[in-house]
Order: sequence, then structure tokens, then C-alpha cells
Amino acid sequence: MNRKLVIVALLAVLTASLSFALVANAQDDVTVTWRTRPDNQAEIDVYTSLSDSIDAKLDGVTLAYQAGGTETAGYQATLLTELAAGTAPDIFWIPGTDIATFAGEGVIANLSAVATADADFDASVFYPQQINELTYNPETGESNVEQALWGLPRDASSFALYVNLDLFEEAGIPTPTEQLEAGNWNWETFTQTVKDIGALGDDVVGFGLNAWWANWWLWMNAAGGGYFNADKTECALNSDGTRAALEFLVELYGSGETVPFGTDSEPPFIAGNVGMFLNGRWATPNTAAQATFNWDYAEVPAGPNGQSNWLFWGAYVVNASSLEDPARAAAVWNVLKELTSVESQGLVTALGANIPSRAGEDAIAAFFASPVSEGKNNAAFTNALANYAVAEAPLWTGNFGEYDAVVGAEVTKVINGELSPADFQANICGMVPALGM
Repeated sequence: MNRKLVIVALLAVLTASLSFALVANAQDDVTVTWRTRPDNQAEIDVYTSLSDSIDAKLDGVTLAYQAGGTETAGYQATLLTELAAGTAPDIFWIPGTDIATFAGEGVIANLSAVATADADFDASVFYPQQINELTYNPETGESNVEQALWGLPRDASSFALYVNLDLFEEAGIPTPTEQLEAGNWNWETFTQTVKDIGALGDDVVGFGLNAWWANWWLWMNAAGGGYFNADKTECALNSDGTRAALEFLVELYGSGETVPFGTDSEPPFIAGNVGMFLNGRWATPNTAAQATFNWDYAEVPAGPNGQSNWLFWGAYVVNASSLEDPARAAAVWNVLKELTSVESQGLVTALGANIPSRAGEDAIAAFFASPVSEGKNNAAFTNALANYAVAEAPLWTGNFGEYDAVVGAEVTKVINGELSPADFQANICGMVPALGM
């Protein structure tokens, strides 16, 4: 039998045996281990404090926090090795894009039965884009919590433009936010703004982004293009929208007023030499600590198909073996809910690099109160998440890394003038790996 189906059947048995009171046996504490991938000691300290507070709050549970490594590929590979060996933690964070890999290996629990039997659980408190991915059943192609729940979202982020307001003042031009409020923030005005900032001097450019899939794919989405069709079973890179986005990027980089494509744009932005820098919320701590100029956030411009953005995210998932014992299953579920509560997310948000995955007013208020970016246009992020951000998604129909490696190489050729957008459109779908369930 498929391992995922075994897990689902096991959960059904647990449903009956536990009556889903979901309260751990108070006679002996259940030790629950959990892991994140912190970027620095400050994050380790926050997660350690969070673990201690949940430990004190929940009766019958002892929490043990583990700080994982910071290298993305190594972190996930280590987890998969430990899961195979039976030494992995009960709960662990993984990027949202890795849900399909871990679920496909049968090493994380489908929490659907637990969640639907818990009267206090409400999946709608999280951003729907995330829940749509976490409740996807690859066997039916449907998304609902009655069929699947692969974890709970820990956090969120989106892109925003980090804006050097001093350069805008020097150039005597309206800021992106002012242009947005005037209903005039689009690719045309964006391009002109890049040129106006770049005209300030040879050491100043108007725009920079870092070269990875989310950056160029954002422009594709804004033009009505993208990587895949709706159910991600076919390549859609040969669309007119994708070609239009590439033509736009070729013109933008051809202006000579951008950070060279493939160059890390963050250092020159921090140095005060870039008018607008596209990045996620994770760039905030470094910008706040290092930038000596007046800066703010702004929303991305609208393309031919409107504004577009990404909802970047990660999820806490549960080791499948941790549900084999009823007492441990109950304890783990209760800890999982606490880790994704408003209070917990508020603590993590205060570091400045994350946004709560909960979409309610209390969670957004906690985000806006983050001292790292006090007084900034933090709504640039939440407006995108609420209105036009697309969730980065696990690819259930293929290997995204292999697919993207081909796309990235060809996109780079296009932007560097080695390949025309028309030739890209004509040939790319024959070059990428085939998709299929």
C-alpha cells in the first residue's frame, strides 16, 4: 500500500482511539522535538524563548528545540536522511516548495483527520494561497482539508521594492508609492523612473534584482505568462505573456541604468547607489542595520496583466512516525498549533525578516509593530499578500530544480543578449523536463 495511504489509515484509527480530545496524558510528560533553520543567533534565541514559553503553557509536554543548519539544500537533505534513519525531530520547518518531496517520500504526516476532528482548528485564519498548497491531494488533484493537510504555515513574505528616497529627492521625481497612489505605477513609468535615477551619475543606477527564478518569473506573471499551465502538467513558457516579459527585461537591462544582471544588487543598494532594489522581507534586517540613507518600501509596478507578486512561505510539518503513539500524536498537534499562533508568529515577526502567515487583523498589527521597520510602508508587503500574490508552490508533477535550471540558463542568455525572446519562446518547452503525475 502507498505509504501516504498507510498514514491516512493510521490517522483514522487514532481518531477513534483518541476521541480527539487532543489532550496529552498528564501522568508523564511527552517530549516533543522541533527544528527550524535559523539564519543567525538572534533567531536561535527567539526560537529558544518561544520553545520555553510553549513548554510552560502546555501541560504534559516537554519541548526540545533544535537549531538546524543554514544551508538550504543541506538542511533538507539532512532531514531526509534522519527521517529514513528514524532520528528526525517530531516537528520541523521546511520551505513550502519542498512539501511535495517530503510528502511523496511518505515521511511527513497527513494531518487531515486530526485537523477535521479538532473543533478549535480553523484553516481559514492563514493565507488561502498557503492552505491551498498544504491541503493539496496529489491523488485527486483537489485541495481541501478533508483530504489533506501536510502541515501549518509558519510565516510568509512577498517582494517589495526597497527604495532609496534620497535619490528620488535628488532626481526631483515622485516615489513609486506616490505614483501608485496616483494610479500611474506601471512598467512604462517604472522604466522611466529607472532612467531618471540612473541619470544622477555614473555611480548610480535606477534598479537592481538578484538572478533567481522568482525575480524573472514575477515579470512573466505580470504579463500573463509563467512557467506552467494551471495544474502544472504542461510547460507554458512559450506563451506570449512570457515573451512580453522577457522583451521588457531586455529593454530594461539594455538601458544601462541597472545593476548588471547576475550581480548581487544588495551591496550597491546598501551603499546608496541604487534607486530601487527588488527583494523579500528577509532583506529588512540588513537594510535597517546598514543603510545610512532615507529608505522605504514600495509595491511592484503593474504589468500588462496587472500587479503580481509572490507569497514566499515555509511550513511546520510533522514526522509521520510521531503519530504512531496516541499520546505523542496529541502532544505534537497541540504544539504545532501553538507554534503557529498569533503570539508565536508575533515573536518571530519582531526580528524583521518574516511576516505572519495568519491574515487576521491581530497578526497584521503585530507585523506593523515590528521595531525593525517602524514608520515604514509595511503595507507594501501585506497589500501584495492579500490582493495579488501567488504562492510559491511545490511541484507535484516533476522536479522543479531540474526544470528551473534549464529555464534559468536560457533566461540569462536572453537578458544578456545571447538569445532572442522569440527564439526562447519557440524552443524552451522542448528543452525543459517533461511534467506528469
